[in-house]
Amino acid sequence: WAGAGAGLGVLAAAGGQLISAGIRATDAARARFPLPAAAVPGSPIPAGAALDIPGLSPLITPNTDFYRIDTALTVPRIDPATWTLKITGMVEQEVEIGFAELLALPLEESTTTLTCVSNAVGGDLIGNATWLGYPIRLLLAQARPLDGADMVLSRSEDGWTASTPLAVLTDRRNAILAVGMNGEPLPLEHGYPVRMVVPGLYGYVSATKWVVELNVTRFDQATAYWTTRGWTAQGPVKLSSRIDVPRRNADVRAGPVTVAGVAWSQHVGIRGVQVQVDDGEWNDASLADPISVDTWRQWSWVWAAPAGRHTLRVRATDAAGLVQTSERRDVIPDGATGLHSSPVTVA
Repeated sequence: WAGAGAGLGVLAAAGGQLISAGIRATDAARARFPLPAAAVPGSPIPAGAALDIPGLSPLITPNTDFYRIDTALTVPRIDPATWTLKITGMVEQEVEIGFAELLALPLEESTTTLTCVSNAVGGDLIGNATWLGYPIRLLLAQARPLDGADMVLSRSEDGWTASTPLAVLTDRRNAILAVGMNGEPLPLEHGYPVRMVVPGLYGYVSATKWVVELNVTRFDQATAYWTTRGWTAQGPVKLSSRIDVPRRNADVRAGPVTVAGVAWSQHVGIRGVQVQVDDGEWNDASLADPISVDTWRQWSWVWAAPAGRHTLRVRATDAAGLVQTSERRDVIPDGATGLHSSPVTVA
């Protein structure tokens, strides 16, 4: 037994050395990776899209501040030299592509706001970034999905899966296999070397990191990781808004007070934002210029604040005319609803 124990110790040490070597190799590969230029640059961000208000969320979320929600206990380290993506299932022709082949394709740049389905009303599990990648619809066109297919089950290197409507991945939105984020290679924790970015859907049904397979199938034939745990199979992002300033329970001086925040309804767009004080009338806020319908939009309103304890409340209207509901619902099974409020003390 002593000999066996020693042998196991040697194997464990050797295994640890191999894992460490793999991590170092992946980190080194990312550090050396020159991000390709976009063959199709994104639309210029309007100068009026960003409001200069202290405390307001930046228009573009820095990579280091971008929320991270996944099931990976350890961040997968994938050698891009060995990475491949396979398109399988209900297709006429299975497709397999390597990292170098993906980079050689005409990559496109787009700015998209991603949101986690577990983001509570007023929560911070949301971020906006400029992504570089290749349209998923063009790779699916090579595979030629069969009639009857209505879902793509994407799979991560660590086995996690997401169910995305095939129609969403084949329409004209900027659903991409992303390799870049805010001018840098994808951070390891955000899916390096390749992840999915799909405007308009919560991440649990679309934003697969470390993606290695797209299985074309049907919703009545396959289920994804979170679907088996009580969440709905399809997850369109819900219209929402948030107050960033003044912060909750802030103390402010009487007089003009700037109230500001962000509103979002990805792939629909924001038409208007209103602010309410206590139970008074709704007041129209000023909107920053939009980047696109796929990104959040900053807003602001100047309040003539009287002394006392007050509650600020916000609601948004999307580009189709839908007004954000005040009905309070939990994040399960398909995203929270309700209006964000922020109590403040004015002196």
